[in-house]
Amino acid sequence: MDSFKNGEVAGFFSEAQVSRLTGLSIRQLRLWAKSGFFRAIIDPRGDPASTIALYDFRELACLRVIGLLRKKHGVSLQELRKTRDRLSDIGPDLWAKTTLYVLRKRVVFVNPETGSREEVTSGQGVLSIPLRVVSGELEKEARQLRQRDPATIGHIERKRGLANNRPVIAGTRVLVDTVLSFLEEGFDHAEIMRQFPVLSEKDIFAVIHFKESA
Repeated sequence: MDSFKNGEVAGFFSEAQVSRLTGLSIRQLRLWAKSGFFRAIIDPRGDPASTIALYDFRELACLRVIGLLRKKHGVSLQELRKTRDRLSDIGPDLWAKTTLYVLRKRVVFVNPETGSREEVTSGQGVLSIPLRVVSGELEKEARQLRQRDPATIGHIERKRGLANNRPVIAGTRVLVDTVLSFLEEGFDHAEIMRQFPVLSEKDIFAVIHFKESA
């Protein structure tokens, strides 16, 4: 079962899961990572064929907001970059923890010094409609996404069109190589399951057996 603490989902989300929960395409996520606009907590590295891109719940919530700004409100990527740069002192949580507003495809925020709503890029005062993302709804969707057929636990599979036909833990999109990487870095089983709540210890033993049998 997924672990939720202080309103956050423990563990990581794959590109495919983030795409499904935010409405952003995997191509868009990769372009943003490459340009430096928004990177996964574990960035792509090494051979593109063995790319690992994992997002935590905070990043998922931020991308949900960015997705709404882009797709529903038509805010340009240039405006989003200016917003990020202008509010950089808030930190990486700015998209999820800041109450943002939208007016004529411009991002608006509450200036903490004046208490007034201002356009991020121009500083002009405005009246606007709030943009909100309810974390509870996102957590519910994340839970539903991670529901898994018990019959798949402890098994490894390959499927055409899934992870470039590379072995994954059945019923998930978690690559066998990803779990092996964590094991090789010294993570114990409990730590791996905290990072990937969809997995069980049977899955980890299946990965170990898979490696030994290869």
